Order: sequence, then C-alpha cells, then structure tokens
Amino acid sequence: MNTKSVILDRILNLFGLQYFDLGFLVIGMVVLFILLLILFILLLLQMKKVKKLNKRLDALTLGKDGSSLEQDIVQLFEDNKYFKEVAAEHKKDIRTLFKRMESAYQKFGLVKYDAFNQMGGQLSFCLVLLDENNNGFLLNSVHSSEGCYSYTKEIRQGESDISLGAEETEALQMAMGEPS
Repeated sequence: MNTKSVILDRILNLFGLQYFDLGFLVIGMVVLFILLLILFILLLLQMKKVKKLNKRLDALTLGKDGSSLEQDIVQLFEDNKYFKEVAAEHKKDIRTLFKRMESAYQKFGLVKYDAFNQMGGQLSFCLVLLDENNNGFLLNSVHSSEGCYSYTKEIRQGESDISLGAEETEALQMAMGEPS
C-alpha cells in the first residue's frame, strides 16, 4: 500500500469509518456542499429583504422632515384624549338641549274659519301650540262685525278642561298629528 492510502485508512479508523466506502463519502460531501450553497443563496435573499424592510422602517420612523414616529404617536394620543373630552362636553350639551326642547313649543295647528257665516274671508282663527308632551295652549280669535274677541284655553296632555268647539278640536288634532 502506498503512504496516501495508509494515511487515509488511519484517518478513517480514527473516526470509526474503516469499513466505509470512500465513494459514498464523496457523494455525501457533494450533496452537503450543494445544500450549503442553496442555504447561502437563501441567506443572501433574506438579507436583501431585511435591508429593504429596514429602509421602509427608517422612512416610517424618521418621517419626511426627520420627526420621529414616537412624537407622532404621542400627538395622536393627546388629540384622541382632547376629542374624547370634547365629545363628553357635546353629549352633556345635547342632553341639556333635549331637556330644554321638551318644554319648548314644537307642534302647532292652525284652523281659519268664518265665525258667523256672514263676514266672508275667514277672518277668525284657532291656533294651538304644544310641547313634546302635548302641553300648551289654544288661542281662539273670533272676528265679527262688532269687533274681535280672543281667548285662550290651557291644554294638558292633549286635553282641555274646558269643552272645545269644532274648529278648536280640529286645530288640536292637527297639532298632535292626529287625523281629523
């Protein structure tokens, strides 16, 4: 045997591969080299992607004029806090307005009529003004040849303690949105 093969046999014996075929070892090393080459290529591709992502992250965090993303986020939180406070104030104001609107006159009914069937022109009228709860008043103005007479009747919960005439009933129903 030559010295090269003796040295190779001693190295193989050292690793416990004395009965191992050298051809398989070469094939195995080639396969491992190819796998290593593929992994190296994949590593290069991943490094390229990471570099691209870093550029995008830098653009996001530095902004156009160099301001940091942290400052922008803090400002957004402060703005959000301010808007919540303003929204709470607006809710309170809206509740107050709705409470006030309950007692404001929101509904009305108006009926014009000729009180004495002789004057013409329907100069007499009945006006009803009601709030949300159908509380309010009725104003009746009767026009005749001797003068004009006006009187009111109180309306509570859509009804009057004093009996109503036909025109007054019609105006009340009109104000409450009921069909006449």
